[in-house]
Amino acid sequence: MNNIKIIATANFGLEAVLKRELINMGYENLEVSDGRVSLIGNLTDVAKLNLRLRTAERVLIELGTFEAYTFEELFDNTYKISWENIISEKGNFLVQGRSAKSKLYSISDCQRIVEKAIIKKLQTKYDIYRFEKSEERYKIEVSVFKDIASITLDTSGDGLHKRGYREVSYKAPISETIAAAMVMLSYWKEDRILCDPFCGSGTIPIEAAMIGKNIAPGISRHFDSEKFIFMDEKIYKEERAKCYSEIDYDKKLQIFATDISYKAIEVAKNNAEILGLDEDIKFFVKDIRELDLPDDYGVIITNPPYGVRIGGDEVKELEEELGKLYKTIPTWSLYAISSDEQFEKNFGKKSDRNRKLYNGKIKTYYYQYYGPRPK
Repeated sequence: MNNIKIIATANFGLEAVLKRELINMGYENLEVSDGRVSLIGNLTDVAKLNLRLRTAERVLIELGTFEAYTFEELFDNTYKISWENIISEKGNFLVQGRSAKSKLYSISDCQRIVEKAIIKKLQTKYDIYRFEKSEERYKIEVSVFKDIASITLDTSGDGLHKRGYREVSYKAPISETIAAAMVMLSYWKEDRILCDPFCGSGTIPIEAAMIGKNIAPGISRHFDSEKFIFMDEKIYKEERAKCYSEIDYDKKLQIFATDISYKAIEVAKNNAEILGLDEDIKFFVKDIRELDLPDDYGVIITNPPYGVRIGGDEVKELEEELGKLYKTIPTWSLYAISSDEQFEKNFGKKSDRNRKLYNGKIKTYYYQYYGPRPK
């Protein structure tokens, strides 16, 4: 399969970061829309993007797009797709749906019609009345927007935020893709100190260490498309080997992760050990009020507890303490994500930049405070 339309999806607010990732990987002629960046590529690109993209949520293949004002049009155009070359005899195909501003507004009916068309097409190759759906998974989505239907195949399977290192979470963790974006949007470089004083299960420092040592985010997990009948198994094997060969094992990092909770630190340590990063990140139990940092052009990137995410009455006090800490380290830069619109007031300073991001369905703000350039 060549000249495939590939769609990388992302949380709202991360489209520009995702586009920058793709440009840095050498991709051109990118189309950006809400929550997605599209490009033309091949199956090797599918594997490469699943393994390497840090801020994408999924990698999709667009199988067809067409006008669909009636269920007959939806059925006929879905049937035209070469499903017999995509799904195996025992493939577990699942049809999901979305619809907005369209005559075909019933999502369940759209799903039913698309599944019926797929079965009818598969029966031209397989002499089967009822499909077992017992083996490799194919997640298919029919999306109808303004009477234009799009049929896509999810090549990722589980969302790409599931890196494979988080065996245990602590309270309400930030997603790995958001954490990676926070690091990539900051001025942190591998030769600077990084500190997360509210590290929780360690997602931000772990994502930073993976970036610092050039560890591909998908290197420790598998993807649905590895089992697709049209995917040569050598493709993922070769791309994964390239990722391993590019890891900078000798890179020395100065990353500090603290939390007031002993349980959180133990969870974070375990998560880092899965990737072999336990020596690259220094974890220790510490109250932010007792944190003493050297004034040496470091960077704080953190996700302080906020009301919608955690609950409780300490949010204001913790934001004030974070502001007090920042005053003691004038050469540092600080980046904090929060849904609290009073963050800047509590912190005691207006941010140099405030970027809106969505942590799942929660609207948050990425407050950015720029320190001086290192001398």
